[in-house]
Amino acid sequence: MSHIRKSFDRRNFLRATAGTTVALAAASVTGAAATSAAAASSTLSIPKDRIGIQLYSIRDKVSSLGFAVVLAELARIGYQEIEFAGYTQSTSILGRQITLPEIRTLLDDHGLRAVGSHVGIGNLRTNLQGELDAAQILGMPHVGTANAPSNVNTVAAYRAAADEFNAWGAAATARGLKLYQHNHSGEFAFATDQPSVRLYDVFLKNTDPRHVYLELDIYWAYVGQYRWPGFDPAAYVRNQPYRYPLFHMKDGDANAANGNGYDIVEFGAGDLPYEKFIRDIGPRASHVGIWEQDTAPNTLPNPPGSLGAAERSFTALKGLLD
Repeated sequence: MSHIRKSFDRRNFLRATAGTTVALAAASVTGAAATSAAAASSTLSIPKDRIGIQLYSIRDKVSSLGFAVVLAELARIGYQEIEFAGYTQSTSILGRQITLPEIRTLLDDHGLRAVGSHVGIGNLRTNLQGELDAAQILGMPHVGTANAPSNVNTVAAYRAAADEFNAWGAAATARGLKLYQHNHSGEFAFATDQPSVRLYDVFLKNTDPRHVYLELDIYWAYVGQYRWPGFDPAAYVRNQPYRYPLFHMKDGDANAANGNGYDIVEFGAGDLPYEKFIRDIGPRASHVGIWEQDTAPNTLPNPPGSLGAAERSFTALKGLLD
């Protein structure tokens, strides 16, 4: 289907969320304290004033127009948080490659905050301290990878990967940073050597929550649910809320002809159950919502192409969180 999602019923959604959190608060405190806790917990756990963007979504514009033009436009749209997918642009823009301090200046000039960065898992193996240096120069609190923990889908391989992430995470913690792993759908598959064991569960169980964090890509989690049923994406967050500082809020439109069960679409044009997901993760912790659309550079008309998708998706995300 390719319909535009009906406008969100904010009043009923917020009333349902508030009702859930009031019940939770009343179970643990009484009197005036219960009233105060209930009021505080009725706030959504994805702040509407911290909406972010993964720059991979507009990678064509970053490359061709450069960070100065792109960051100015994102600030105009209303984005607050920037997640990087590399630190380069066309050398024709400046006659050389842009530097990290120059990118940091652009962020500061436009009132933007670097929230995280996707780096290759190979970079973490060979240049961990350099990636942590880059994070600190840009002022970002998180640095992560979009790679699967392992390309070998066995329990032993995922345990070994967890050990590796624990070491990287401890190094990040020592520098005041948080290391995170971003999922695709494959992490929710079952181990080839133990078909009753979900790989994502192995990774969670064997990584140290003090040092290894997760960025839940909500779209890919629902694709994982479609392909390997038997889990609820929201339950992972609800059970360990403080391990999920970041979300990728990518929309999908159901399509039985697609092996993933969904097509990637602009936010608000799909039918993933975002209202239910936000309600079900509960009120604990705070999660930065980051828009991503892998296919945005193919959006027509082009121009504005991916930047047009970024603006329309921001409007839909803001509507969801208002």
